[in-house]
Amino acid sequence: MRDLHGVPDAEHIADLFSDFLAGGKYLRSMFTYIGWRSRAPSSDSALRAAGSLELLHGFALMQDDVMDGSTIRRGKPAVHVRLAEWHRRRELSGSPERFGASAAVVLGDLALVWAEQMLRHSGLDSAAVDRAWPCYDQMRAELAIGQLADLVNDARRVPSFEDVLAVARRKSGNYTVRNPLVLGALLAGCESNVLDVFRVYGSLIGEAFQLRDDLFGIFGRPAVTGKPTGEDLRDRKATTVVVLARELASPHVRAHMDELFAAADLTDADLARSRELIRTTSAEEQVEELITQRVADALRVLSTAAIDETTRTALSDMAMRCTDRDR
Repeated sequence: MRDLHGVPDAEHIADLFSDFLAGGKYLRSMFTYIGWRSRAPSSDSALRAAGSLELLHGFALMQDDVMDGSTIRRGKPAVHVRLAEWHRRRELSGSPERFGASAAVVLGDLALVWAEQMLRHSGLDSAAVDRAWPCYDQMRAELAIGQLADLVNDARRVPSFEDVLAVARRKSGNYTVRNPLVLGALLAGCESNVLDVFRVYGSLIGEAFQLRDDLFGIFGRPAVTGKPTGEDLRDRKATTVVVLARELASPHVRAHMDELFAAADLTDADLARSRELIRTTSAEEQVEELITQRVADALRVLSTAAIDETTRTALSDMAMRCTDRDR
């Protein structure tokens, strides 16, 4: 955090940033370290390399919340909201909201820089890090492209289910599971046959993870997501569940869904009605089936991998942690 030296009240901003990072589930860093341990011994350097993905994730979340206008993250006010409040307390000039959004974007940019620095200076030898750079670059590019595609989908009137699923795959699925797992395996020098299995497993569990999050975004689990129930509906986000429900709906139900989706503001009663309409379409059940099938396929692929039982068990456990409805 020494880069913040010279910024007024830098200690407060550094504490805010540290507090924000401490609230996650550490899925990406865990997958990276499992990838490493599939071939290499325990290593503090590898732990630091894996930890760099938490900084990358911090960058993504801070900027995502600004773009989505989300006020809550991990059960607390989002970073841009907290920075706006800091602006008010100091009685600075200008708009607190504009300052908060701008400062969160800049702090996110710093997190992106720090993430790469942490990987580069993790202590792993240069050959290991060089093997991983292409995967790391791909992960960052897919994250940004997925975010842009998400914005485009939200701006379109009716994206297709396949379009939305493709965005979820790039923006969250690959970024949460496949690329971190492959990154750790590349750092460790895993053989191509193991990397191939990890890619398939990671894609399947990553998609299932995003499908589960989309269900939570509609029907709630604030303790898990850290966000209010129904926020995806309130924000009119074209998630997999919303789009699939619209495709499955009868003309009558679809008309009511479109009316609510186009409303200027949604009351709690409107959100409850939207959930009821979605439930009538069987979209919830179909998404559950998609999750179950992807997990089963991933575990079947994992059973063929040339890895030790410790790694196989860890990845089986992580598949459940990522996709279970009670996580």
